[in-house]
Formats: sequence, structure tokens, C-alpha cells
Amino acid sequence: MTDGKKVKSYKNQILSSSEKGVAFATLTPLYGMNSKKLKEGAATAVFALAACVSILAVALICIFLFANGIPGMSKIGILNFITGTAWKPGNNIFGIMPMILGSIYVTAGALIIGVPAGILTAMFLSRFASASRVRILQPAVALLAGIPSVVYGFFGLIVIVPAIREVFGGSGTSMLAASILLGIMILPTIITISESALNAAPQSYYEGALALGATHERAVFKIILPAAKSGVTASIILGVGRAIGEAMAVMMVAGNQARLPEGIFKGVRTLTSNIVMEMGYAADLHREALIATAVVLFVFILIINMLFSVLNRRVKS
Repeated sequence: MTDGKKVKSYKNQILSSSEKGVAFATLTPLYGMNSKKLKEGAATAVFALAACVSILAVALICIFLFANGIPGMSKIGILNFITGTAWKPGNNIFGIMPMILGSIYVTAGALIIGVPAGILTAMFLSRFASASRVRILQPAVALLAGIPSVVYGFFGLIVIVPAIREVFGGSGTSMLAASILLGIMILPTIITISESALNAAPQSYYEGALALGATHERAVFKIILPAAKSGVTASIILGVGRAIGEAMAVMMVAGNQARLPEGIFKGVRTLTSNIVMEMGYAADLHREALIATAVVLFVFILIINMLFSVLNRRVKS
């Protein structure tokens, strides 16, 4: 092969290599874009599937509760069931007013105990505590949230109930014991959410208050806390949901007496405790009445969520 032919062959190879490089450089972004779109589409499908599964689960629970609870209410009589003051399954008498009042009173007592302590603790962690204290207290709060309900129940049965018995007399298993125990149990929810809301408050609000002559405490209580009102309200509503839905711990310390509450030192029975205690051996109308009790509890939780939505809208507006 002559030198001219060799040069021409080398030129063709160089041109073909450069053309391949241009083509590869052109196809690489297209391949990357297609791969990115494929990943985004797959992620969207997974999230949509998860949302559909959650909605389906809630729908199935609602269908089960209402399909099995409404017939029982109809047999007993809705007014007799809700406003009745006697619960005697052996005589086919099913009135859940004592349990409704017991749930309301115990939840109210838990809020009286837990809300001030939780909000003040959140304010301390957010605006007053040093970094070293926060590093110690935050894991403690998280640990408090992870303790099982039955462990709380044992604590109440061994510590709270004997203390009430020694100080006030009686058996100790009472509305007061259940309220104290639930007040402790809702603390992690209130502290965690309230602290996040306080930390999210604009720092300019605090600095502006200090610039106008407010003290640190006044700026926190009068400016930062109102600015975080939406998150603090959310923590309280979620605390109510936790308190009204608790069964095992309350059952161990409340006394479980199916009668109208007579005082904070007397035993009460809540809606959840009533279901847990009797569902294992209930049959026929008794079982339907317990499922109807779950329907009433479900409606309570629904009202709480609706109340939270309304309050949240008012705060935002």
C-alpha cells in the first residue's frame, strides 16, 4: 500500500471514530432522560399504589364497622343504645352512656395533666435548654413514645394506683389513676409536635420582639408560641386521639365499672376497655353491640379529626 493510500485510510478511521463519538454523545443525554423519566414514573406508581392501599384499608374498616354495627344499633334502638345507662349483656340491655362519659372524663383529665406539661416541656427544649440538655432530653422523650401500652399499665398499677390508695383512700383504681396515666402517655406526642412547631417559627419574630424591648421569656410566650399555634393545636388534637383510643393501660387502672361516673376516685369504664374486655366471649346481639360501640368510637375520632381541620383552617386564615 502506498503512503497516499495509508493516509487516506487513517483519515477514514479518524472520521468514523469522531462520528461515533458524536453519535454516542448525542444518545447519552437521551438515554439519561429516558432513564430518569422511567424512574420517576416508577416512583409515582409506587406512591400512588401505597395511597390507594391506605384508602382501601380505611374504606374496608368503615364498611366492616358500619355493616356490622348499624344492625345491632337498630335491634337495640339507637337512642336506647347511646343514651342508656345500664350495660347488662346477660339481660340483653346495652346502654353505653356510662362508657361514653367515662371516655370523655378520662380524656379530659389526661389533657388537663398532659397539655400544660407537654407544651411547657416543648418550649423548654426549643427556646430555653442548652444544646447538651437537648441531646439528653430528646432521646428520653423518644424513648417515652416507644414504651408499650401494657408497660404503662403495669407502671400505673404498681405506682399510681397504690399512691392514690394511700393518699385518698379507696381501691386506687379510678378515673384519676387513668387520667394521670393517659396524661403521661400523651406527653411524647404533644412535646415532639409542639417543639417542631416552635422551632419552625420565624426567627425574625423573636428578634423583632427583642428589638422592641421584650425579655426573652416574654418574646417566647407572647410571640413565638402564638406563631406556632397551628402546630401546638395539632399536637393537642393528636393527643386527644391517643388518649381516647387507648385501651390496655386504661383497663388496668380505671376500675372497669360499667356505671355512670360518680367521682374522680371511683372506677369507670371507657369505650375501648368495654370492647377489649368482652369481645373474647361475646356472641349474637352482644357481639353486635360491641361492634356498634366501635362505631361510636370511630365517629368520635372522626369528629376530632374534623375539629382539627376546622381549627387549622381558622388559624391559617
